[in-house]
Amino acid sequence: MFTISVICMNLFANKSINTGLDWLALDCGIVLSWASFLSMDIIVKRFGAKASTKISIFVLLINLFISFVFFIVAKISGMWGEAFIEVGGDLVNNGLNNTLSSSWFVILGSSVAFITSAVINNTLNMLIGKCFKKKNFYEFSLRTYLSTIIGQFVDNLIFALIVSLNFFGWSILQCVTCAITGAMVELLFEVIFSPLGYKVCNKWEKEEVGKEYLEYIKSKKLKIKN
Repeated sequence: MFTISVICMNLFANKSINTGLDWLALDCGIVLSWASFLSMDIIVKRFGAKASTKISIFVLLINLFISFVFFIVAKISGMWGEAFIEVGGDLVNNGLNNTLSSSWFVILGSSVAFITSAVINNTLNMLIGKCFKKKNFYEFSLRTYLSTIIGQFVDNLIFALIVSLNFFGWSILQCVTCAITGAMVELLFEVIFSPLGYKVCNKWEKEEVGKEYLEYIKSKKLKIKN
């Protein structure tokens, strides 16, 4: 789910949302970006911030590989199904190829934004969790909501400043409003699905998922202390 959400949200980011307001710009990446942050929060809860960041880097590499595959497919001579129309078929075909292949600046912007926000989200989630002695849904939801809204804001803002500002003609105001509004929308999704995330965490703990990894990390810490 983590990997799929990252790949899809970067693909969906190619489509802008018509908000009807000149000062407000959004893209369809918000439809699934919440899932990647919830995935990170679940991993942090069970395995810690370092583990979540490692998996985030792995997911980023998978996303770059898929982007390369999309690029190759787009360069293969041929026609997409939607391009078989009487008028404008070549335009449709080129549009689909360009969407899939993604320009280098889109890939750069999304990669920098994702990994930066992932580190911030994971670290903040862990630090907030340490402030609570009692581990329950309230603790999980609070650390998840706070880390998500800040992490999502950073993710949206970095992407907008690198890509949208320089290549899509957005204004600074649009970049900031997109970052804020996107973070709020994604937080709403996080609130809706956080009970599911908490249930997954409890299930992992009950079934001792990743027990070997946790024991390995614990043994490493003991060696360092000794």
